[in-house]
Amino acid sequence: QEQFVESGGGLVQPGGSLKLSCAGSGDRFERFDIGWYRQAPGKEREFLASISWSGDTSFTRNFVRDRFTISRDIAKNTVYLQMDNLKFEDTAVYYCNHYPATADYWGQGTQVTVAS
Repeated sequence: QEQFVESGGGLVQPGGSLKLSCAGSGDRFERFDIGWYRQAPGKEREFLASISWSGDTSFTRNFVRDRFTISRDIAKNTVYLQMDNLKFEDTAVYYCNHYPATADYWGQGTQVTVAS
């Protein structure tokens, strides 16, 4: 079963930026809306943002809308999440999946740690 591959996480200071990438292939990636999700320690996984298969339409949750931007490069089969002005509470494992999420497509995620 193919999974999506997340990358781009790391350790960053508060106020810093990271750009996450979600790479996929085939119809299960190209023809579907894709979402970004995260799971912080001790918390449930939460939805952050989604983008349509064509890249024309996107949605970002209110609580990160002023800092996170989702985008899609169709030619590269990649969906991005640009994260600016990162805060301590953004520390989590970040995942991409279909939107709505499909159980079989959760990958390993990429760790984002915001620390001074």
